[in-house]
Amino acid sequence: MGAPVPVLVAREDLAPGTRLSPATASRVLVVREVPERFAPRDSLASPEDAVGLRTAAPVPAGAYLTTAHLRIPRAGGTGAALGRGERAMDVSVAGGEGLGGEGARVDVLVTTEPGAGAGRSYVAMEDVELLGARGGGGGGGGSGEGAGGGTVATLRVTLKQAVFLAAAQSFAREIRLLARPPEDRARGGPAGVSASEL
Repeated sequence: MGAPVPVLVAREDLAPGTRLSPATASRVLVVREVPERFAPRDSLASPEDAVGLRTAAPVPAGAYLTTAHLRIPRAGGTGAALGRGERAMDVSVAGGEGLGGEGARVDVLVTTEPGAGAGRSYVAMEDVELLGARGGGGGGGGSGEGAGGGTVATLRVTLKQAVFLAAAQSFAREIRLLARPPEDRARGGPAGVSASEL
């Protein structure tokens, strides 16, 4: 039957539109182990995977919680479902004007602190989906203060990309999003410049 794997199960009936805050997720969800062959392909493994999302359909008590049950909250009460392995990541970015609306595609530009060596700016990610953007407080921070700006953008990313963005917010000087023209899905390849090249 396969090795046991963790799956997320509802402790109680969840109505559509239930917001899964950290407190709610830990209260209404529980991790169980089942043989791998019985685990749904889009099952979640921990309550943290569902935090920040809302249920898009009823989830009865005892049922597996899968990505098909969830959506990303946005204005107007609707949302875009995350696929298996995807995460919705909030990123404080500099600027933010003219990014476009939900579904727009952006490139992620990171500028590092000079530190012991020369600071540099480089394209960290290309063709990332923008799930939403809102005004946020705070200016740009230095190392340890975050790489924030005036806008908080929600991006559809992989777990690995989310970890990178979390580190960039903590240690980089600035994160900026570059809006891509509609239908432009071409990759530009590695691009960057260091302070010594200016």
